[in-house]
Amino acid sequence: MVKITTDSTCDLPRALLEAHNITVAPLGVVKGGKLYQDGINIRTADIAAHVDAGGEITTTNAVNIADYEDLFRRETEKYDAVLHIDIGSGFSCCNQNARLAAEEVPEVYVVDSGNLSVGHGALVLAAAEAAEAGKSVGEILPMLEDLAGRLEMSFVLDRLDYMKKGGRCSAVTALGANLLKLHPCIEVVDGKMGVVKKYRGSIEKVVADYVRERLEGRTDIDTSRVIIVDTCEDDRLASIARKYVEEDGRFAQVIEAKAGCTIFSHCGPNTLGILFARK
Repeated sequence: MVKITTDSTCDLPRALLEAHNITVAPLGVVKGGKLYQDGINIRTADIAAHVDAGGEITTTNAVNIADYEDLFRRETEKYDAVLHIDIGSGFSCCNQNARLAAEEVPEVYVVDSGNLSVGHGALVLAAAEAAEAGKSVGEILPMLEDLAGRLEMSFVLDRLDYMKKGGRCSAVTALGANLLKLHPCIEVVDGKMGVVKKYRGSIEKVVADYVRERLEGRTDIDTSRVIIVDTCEDDRLASIARKYVEEDGRFAQVIEAKAGCTIFSHCGPNTLGILFARK
């Protein structure tokens, strides 16, 4: 039997993680000088309240080597092999730490997703489904490599202050975008984030335009699954995205997810993304 493990950055809903017996290693989140564990003793609402009250942006810590080694040893006692899938190595040193830990534990295989949030999560879910179907590590690894190259992960931002405070965009860029009411669309390509378009208007209008443009006229989409992910407290933006996905009508499975604290720390509230694979 193959056990699938991952990091809290995968942003898969808890119900899916439990249904597929996926074990999650939480990243660290530093708020107000205190270290928390993503999804365990801190939530995105805690971060939003802290920042809105004038607090410094939260920072994130990768899972350390010792914690990975403990996780891998526990799971290899119960399973023939462990397949661990990390957030892309271009975004965190989780993958590097996991690989170092795996050197100390036999039958542990570490995969660099090259992606983040549900782009990372899509690989985790696919691996878990394959493991449940009785596939071996030797069969799952090439399947993941193929899928990783076909995933299309993108998102639109409402606010740039989180990225500015986190050092991922300049104060001048953030100010200009806010004055012009611009909302960047960021896509993950070859393991890196890049701005592919800038939308103008309210975030509600932006989400509608963004989702429609992502799907409209596309004949290259694998319609087996789509994942909508957002950082909202409510259903406001997800309902807009859901409407366009349902009207599109091609997807066999629609999954909705909320981003965890790690992703929230970098993109802030009212961010929405969509993930699917190309054929």
